[in-house]
Amino acid sequence: MKISVGYQPSVPASASPYRLRNENGRELAWANAFLDGQRLRQLSLRSLRAYAYDLLDFARWFEPQRQPFTEITESTLVDYVRHQLEQNPKPTSQTVNHRLTVVHCGYRFHTGRDIPAGKVHFQRSYRTRSPLGYGRPRRAIALGLRLKQDRRVIVPLAADEVAKFWGSFRTFRDLGLVGLMLLDGLRSCEVLGLQLEDLQLAEDQMRVHGKGNKKRVVPLPPEIIEVLGNYLRLERPLTNSPALFVSLKGRQRGQPMTPAGLRSLFRHHQVLSQVRHANPHRFRHTFGSDMVRAGMSLPALQHLMGHSQIQTTMLYIQLAPQDVWREYARAIQKRKGLDSSHLS
Repeated sequence: MKISVGYQPSVPASASPYRLRNENGRELAWANAFLDGQRLRQLSLRSLRAYAYDLLDFARWFEPQRQPFTEITESTLVDYVRHQLEQNPKPTSQTVNHRLTVVHCGYRFHTGRDIPAGKVHFQRSYRTRSPLGYGRPRRAIALGLRLKQDRRVIVPLAADEVAKFWGSFRTFRDLGLVGLMLLDGLRSCEVLGLQLEDLQLAEDQMRVHGKGNKKRVVPLPPEIIEVLGNYLRLERPLTNSPALFVSLKGRQRGQPMTPAGLRSLFRHHQVLSQVRHANPHRFRHTFGSDMVRAGMSLPALQHLMGHSQIQTTMLYIQLAPQDVWREYARAIQKRKGLDSSHLS
């Protein structure tokens, strides 16, 4: 059975533009009803797209079984995980867990309860109470089958790599794009989503629309203010587009930059600078690591980077390998100095 995800921009504002359909063009009711529900919750189009493709992978495996979605059990998910792990290439544990979470959410959306146990029992119940400690303990059920995920390691760019990549740019627009990632820690989608009205150059700050349309205000370093000022004054084409960053030439001149355009820009400069692993998120990681090394408090860094959970920000406490080797060399030199003083 051939199932695909289609984008339909003309749907009502209360419906998801991403729709799952079979080879006959018929919609998958259970999947699209769930996506419409998430649209009502005002989830971003980026989140809806991710949910749609997670459901697509499950539907391609599940629909040929001719079983109602509301009758799945934990055993169904075990078989689904086995199917994924037998694929080549095999998806990462994080991808599998995200798909399982979306299926759980879809089942709860349609039935109002968690997926029941089947022939296997990965679910477990436990007793919990209010975070403030009041009230009677209540019974809760932990999520069932989950794959073990590798511990995430943050690997920032080295200073010389940043300098080489930075030196390959020739326009103020491109310097502004990379500078906002490197000096303010913005995500690529946040940079592309910036509007002219978000700039507050007189106050040395800028509004950012983060994940889930969460807004935050971040400061602008003097060098970025200068670069953005030169871009707006000398390079940005005359256009009615409200987007801050637009194409400078070609048929799309004056149109907002797209994710594909940003990826193409980075691929070109990866070759030009010979820094092959430079990408937008690596620059964001570099910003977070530099701020931790400089002694910034984690709550302040959490706000700057737009993290909803402090645990995500704490990942930047991990030392990169070059930091470990530098501290190791410093300790060895110190020990040699102590040994020589004892001998004398």
